[in-house]
Amino acid sequence: MPTYGYECKSCGHTFDVFQSMKDEALKDCPECGKEVRRLINGGTGVIFKGGGFYVTDKSGKGVKSNAGGDTSKTKTGNESAPCPGCAAAGACPKAANE
Repeated sequence: MPTYGYECKSCGHTFDVFQSMKDEALKDCPECGKEVRRLINGGTGVIFKGGGFYVTDKSGKGVKSNAGGDTSKTKTGNESAPCPGCAAAGACPKAANE
């Protein structure tokens, strides 16, 4: 169940209420009894479960390492792989001809 924030339109009193999503919004301030409005808040935080969300994760999927310590994606399907001396596939004349 979420926690909803409310603010009194009259006295400015703010308070939080833990209530079901099916419950009606509150209408009266517990301090002065006047009208309240529901505040829009950021909600809850997002929890990422599993691997691959952080730079420090080492998934190993699609990556191979050669003797020089260089890592590059493995060639799958009809992707163009750069020559060993090229920095990127776009700068490789061999990859452009395939």
